[in-house]
Amino acid sequence: MKTGGDPRHKARRVALGVLFEWSFYSQDQQQLFEHVKSVLDDPSEEYDETLTHSIIAGVVGKIETIDQIISVAAPQWPIDQISKVDLTCLRISVYELYFSKNVPPKVAIDESIELAKEFGGSTSGKFVNGVLGTVVKTLQPEGNI
Repeated sequence: MKTGGDPRHKARRVALGVLFEWSFYSQDQQQLFEHVKSVLDDPSEEYDETLTHSIIAGVVGKIETIDQIISVAAPQWPIDQISKVDLTCLRISVYELYFSKNVPPKVAIDESIELAKEFGGSTSGKFVNGVLGTVVKTLQPEGNI
């Protein structure tokens, strides 16, 4: 698992916390950004605030497309049956794979697997890895990998 002071990993952890909360209590983006500091373990810790905001805005703004990609990649798991943590990890990674042009695919996948292992259940890492493997092998837009 990732540890230490990687501000980009911390940014994804913060985005995961905010988006996880949003999955229960849908709010507008401004309200989401106001919750960012509340999910930090230590309010003074450094994280990549730009990346956090980009992920939150991107996932919320592209949620229908992202969920459709996940649904196609994991047809045996309807969106409402995927654990909220696993689903949020998948949403972050799919956003970064499809819409963020500054994240290498391997990094997007590895980060989501690490977050799933850290915050999800005992099989979350394997589940997220499997779904993202399908996304990359069969659904990824050409030229991104």
